[in-house]
Amino acid sequence: MKSNYRFIGDYIQKVEHRNRDLKITRLLGLSMTKEFRETTSNIVGTDMSVYRVMSKYQFACDFMSPIRVNKLPVVLKLDDEPNLVSPAYPVFEIKDRNELDPEYLMMWFRRTEFDRYAAFKCDAAIRGGYEWKDLCETQIPIPSITKQIEIVKEYNVIQNRIAINHQLIHKLEEAAQTIYKQWFVDFEFPDKNGRPYKSSGGEMVFNEELQKEIPLGWVNGFLSMISKKIYSGGTPSTEVVEYWNGEFSWFSSGETGKKYIHNTERTITKEGIKHSTTKRVKKLSTVIATAGQGKTRGQSALLFNEVYINQSVIAIEPLKVEYSFFIFLDINSRYDELRNDSDSQSIRGSINTNDIKGLKVVVPIEDVLVSFYETVSSFFEIINNKTLQNQKLSELKDLLLSKLATLDN
Repeated sequence: MKSNYRFIGDYIQKVEHRNRDLKITRLLGLSMTKEFRETTSNIVGTDMSVYRVMSKYQFACDFMSPIRVNKLPVVLKLDDEPNLVSPAYPVFEIKDRNELDPEYLMMWFRRTEFDRYAAFKCDAAIRGGYEWKDLCETQIPIPSITKQIEIVKEYNVIQNRIAINHQLIHKLEEAAQTIYKQWFVDFEFPDKNGRPYKSSGGEMVFNEELQKEIPLGWVNGFLSMISKKIYSGGTPSTEVVEYWNGEFSWFSSGETGKKYIHNTERTITKEGIKHSTTKRVKKLSTVIATAGQGKTRGQSALLFNEVYINQSVIAIEPLKVEYSFFIFLDINSRYDELRNDSDSQSIRGSINTNDIKGLKVVVPIEDVLVSFYETVSSFFEIINNKTLQNQKLSELKDLLLSKLATLDN
C-alpha cells in the first residue's frame, strides 16, 4: 500500500446535533445512489426532537444497508438549509477541511470498490454488520489539499455536464408532451392550411362513448389498433453463469426510471435467451414496468436500442415507426391511470398485457400521426444524442473514481 494511504478515522468525527427545539422540519432519507431523497416514512405522532440535524459539509450514512443490498448509502450535504435524518443514521464531518476536502471523501464513497469493501466487512464481521469502527479503519489515499481540490473540480465538470444534458432532455420531453396534448387532447393539430384544427372550425363529430366531440375520421379505439405486438418477457436462471454477461442487452423494470434506454445494466448470452421466455424488443418501442417498489410500477421508457426484457416489463411495438412517439407520449402521460387501475384489479398491484391491450385511445387519422412523428422527431434525436453522451460521461466519471486508488503525493 502506498505511503499516502491514511485511516479515514483520523480525519472525521461524529456530530450529535439533535432537533431538541423542533425548529427543523425537513426530513430527508438516503438513497442507494448516495443522494438525499424525500422520506416516505409516516412521522405522524413521532418525537422529532430525537432526529439528527445536518448542516452543510456533513455526512450521513446507513450502516444497516451493506449487509442487505451490498451498498453503503452515504450522503454529503452541500446546500445551506439544515435538514433532519433518522436518528438511526450517524452524522459526521471532516475535522479539518484544510487536510481533507469533503467532496474528495465523497468521491471515494461513490466508488463501487468502496461498496464491495463495506459488504465484505459485513460478511467478515462476527455480528454481520458494518459499523463506525469499520469506517474509521478504512484507508484511502490522501494527497495534498491542492490536488484534492483539483480532482474534485475535474469530477464536478463531468457532473455538471451530465446535469445540463438532463435539463435539456427534460425540457425537450416537456415540449414534446405539450405538443402531444395540443394535437391529441385539445385537437389543435395543424389543418391543411397550417391552422389549429378545432379552433379554426375543423369538422368535429360527437362520440357517444366518450360523450364529447372528436375530429372527423378519428375513432375511439384501443392501443392494440396501432401496435404490432404487446408482450412481456422472462428471466433466465440467475444461478447459471453461462446465461449472463453476454452480448445482448437485458432490461428489467427498475431501469424504466432512466426514461430513455441505450445500454442496460445487465447482459445475457444466446444460451440465456434460449433457456428463458425473454423476448427481443425493437428500438423505438415503449416499455412499461408492470411491478416494482416505490414509483416503479407504471413507469415507461423509450428504447433507442434493441433489448431483451424480463417478466416485469411489457413492451409495445408500434405497428409503424411513425406511431412510436405517439405511443410513448400517450403511455407516459397515463402513469397515474396505469398505477390506479392495477391497484384496483390486482391483489399485488401489477399491470398485465391485457391491461395495456385494452387501453382506450382516440386514434387519429394516418396523416396526423405521420405529421406528429415528423414534428417531434428532431426533439427525440437530440434526446437520443444527449442520453448517449451522458452514458459516455458516466463512464468517464467512473474511470476517474477508479483511479483514485492509484493517487500518490
